[in-house]
Amino acid sequence: MAKLIGASLLVAVAFTPYGLGQHAGPEVPETHDHQHHQQGSAAASTESPDRSAGLLFGFGSGTSVNPASWAMPMMMHPVSNWNLMWMGQAYLTGTRQSGPRGGGKVYSSNWGMLAAMRSAGRGSLMLRAMISLDPLTVTGKQYPLLFQSGETANGKPIVDGQHPHDFLMELGIHYARPVGEKALINVYYAPVGDAALGPIAFPHRASAMELPQATLGHHWQDSTHIANNVVTAGWTYGKFRLEASGFRGKEPNENRWNIDMGPIDSWSSRLTWQPGRNWAAQVSAGRIRRPETLHPGDVVRSTASVHYTRPVRGALGWSASLIWARNYKTAGRYATNAFLAESVVPVSRKNLLTARFEWSERDELFESDHDLARQIVDATGQRAYNVTAYTLGYTRELGSAGPIQAAAGFNVTTYAIAGALKPYYGSHPYGVNVFLRLRLNRGE
Repeated sequence: MAKLIGASLLVAVAFTPYGLGQHAGPEVPETHDHQHHQQGSAAASTESPDRSAGLLFGFGSGTSVNPASWAMPMMMHPVSNWNLMWMGQAYLTGTRQSGPRGGGKVYSSNWGMLAAMRSAGRGSLMLRAMISLDPLTVTGKQYPLLFQSGETANGKPIVDGQHPHDFLMELGIHYARPVGEKALINVYYAPVGDAALGPIAFPHRASAMELPQATLGHHWQDSTHIANNVVTAGWTYGKFRLEASGFRGKEPNENRWNIDMGPIDSWSSRLTWQPGRNWAAQVSAGRIRRPETLHPGDVVRSTASVHYTRPVRGALGWSASLIWARNYKTAGRYATNAFLAESVVPVSRKNLLTARFEWSERDELFESDHDLARQIVDATGQRAYNVTAYTLGYTRELGSAGPIQAAAGFNVTTYAIAGALKPYYGSHPYGVNVFLRLRLNRGE
């Protein structure tokens, strides 16, 4: 327990420069809401970033975005000609998942990010690194999460569990420059980074910021947020941005400390629409070459999502997301779908309610026992089974210690499942999570 608490604190603190209190950087136009971050005297002589800087600072991971009105929890600090942006978040979570396939564990999911931006010619250059100590703080290479699947642990497929993130979640370089009055171009390269496929990933999504556990649709919706050898080019015109990515399709292996480089063998494209500061939407599609180590064949993925944020004074705002995704597996020639609706609502300055609804077609729940899987398919005539999850939660802000903002909360998930699954999961499966959350605050 002491190691988990220490590692959680390390992620939140390690990305905070000594002596940094209030946000001291200049406001960034045409991007996230920085009304709470006032310009300090140290930044008074720094030239205000142009449209290209606004585009780059609006990216969440890779080139994905939340609504521009979301008051991104971060701090900025000018160093010479550079503007540094610091972000970090850590959860210490106790979970209990019911039934014969459930279990309990205390673990920490966490990440921290540093971005550095400066003018470069007629545009702007950004360097960004994101790390996670999940390989240390998620013991046994997974934490319990009913009906979740994807990747491997100890040479076996993970079923009813969620894998940790890699130590290096992102290591990338961005460049953007205006082209005329309404257009911008941007390019992005990352040995480890986020391909232009799907919505902004759940660890960074505004509507999911108070839910420590992964989404059940992760491997349908946003699993390419940690991909290798990523190259992305984008063109923004007005409220639209069109992007294309090439990347290595295979998902990270069990060595969470290395970079799994390989040739570019997968492709995707995404169209993002931001009709106003409170809205962001995207549609995307891609072909991912052999993403799973133990599964033959490629995955053809399609996604669509809409995200909304309404600013609320003194809080991160009311945020909601609707996400749909479809995976077509070329080896079996069949498709499965996943749908998500989630929201976080600040009832008051210190009290937040969360809700998440998920429906998905699960086709990997018996991967560790192929004989049993075949028997169930023969008996039911189905390869995938409907699972619906209903999650409600509460978060209480506890206060700040310097730049660290603490909160505590819980959430409860109940499941409605296909009858064929009840002998293995029970008639009324559920999951409970209790957590402590640490986050770099915004410097009110």
